[in-house]
Amino acid sequence: MNSRISALLKLIEQEIKSQPFGSQPKSLYEPIRYIMALGGKRLRPLLALMSYSLYKNDPERIVKYASTIEAFHNFTLLHDDIMDRAPLRRGKATVHEKWNVNTAILSGDVMLVKVYDQFLDLDGDTLKEVLRIFNQCAAEVCEGQQWDMEFETKTKVTEAQYIEMIRLKTAVLLGFSLELGALLAQASEQERLALKEFGTNIGIGFQLKDDLLDVYADKNKFGKQVGGDIIANKKTYLLIKAKEKARGKDKQELEHWLAAKKFNKQKKIKAITALYSKLEIAQLTERKIEECFRKGFQHLDKLKDSPEKQQLILFTKDLINRQS
Repeated sequence: MNSRISALLKLIEQEIKSQPFGSQPKSLYEPIRYIMALGGKRLRPLLALMSYSLYKNDPERIVKYASTIEAFHNFTLLHDDIMDRAPLRRGKATVHEKWNVNTAILSGDVMLVKVYDQFLDLDGDTLKEVLRIFNQCAAEVCEGQQWDMEFETKTKVTEAQYIEMIRLKTAVLLGFSLELGALLAQASEQERLALKEFGTNIGIGFQLKDDLLDVYADKNKFGKQVGGDIIANKKTYLLIKAKEKARGKDKQELEHWLAAKKFNKQKKIKAITALYSKLEIAQLTERKIEECFRKGFQHLDKLKDSPEKQQLILFTKDLINRQS
């Protein structure tokens, strides 16, 4: 990681630690400080600062607003964890496990209110536009989460439906992050939208990469259980393509494992992974990932060249090539 990105991340961490949120009741605000302190890549506020830095050289001026995106992201994770009944987040107990479900819901609610608070000192026209694009993004994230939950009980999910779900649930927030940075730097509407589309396309690519790593990552480097999606029959891009391609005995074996109620987890992971390899699902997924990133970088072509643009490109390519 180069010194410029390290400096931006330091700015973000300082801002997050300084955000008061609230004090009483302690049981309402302590869970917020807890989840915000669990870390993570801080990718979204970092992208906002990198986008702003394409036009201005004082990122500290907008770090408050960039860090607000991280608060919104963690609000969605807090509620997602309740819906998923997840016991862990980044290796630590989730808020609803450490406190309780009711507290987690209320802490998430007030967290979202505080996100709006953070934007209130923007001038009138800027505030109106920021809230417009934020509200659109926030609604889309909720739509994506609802689709994701509905997919759990659907027998058939198409590739197009899955791509649209991850676009909404995951990718639009990356697009918003980049558009916000450009908006606060007073970039043209054309360049704002180019950065938004760049972020949305790479966001889809990142989620597909996560799907791939869930099956093929080195378990010593991966931050969660390898094969977790296979155990849960999660309708990822890999499973959707396998169901499309499998024929004869391969189809029978795939359907056997998907229908099984009791099974040895490692045996199931091994069997499905072997089927994926036989059907060349990893190669298909890699091609789809490359397509998403290629589309994303095409939108960046609309921006003039600069060292900051090259830094954004290199940073994104490092994320593309990650193995964990």
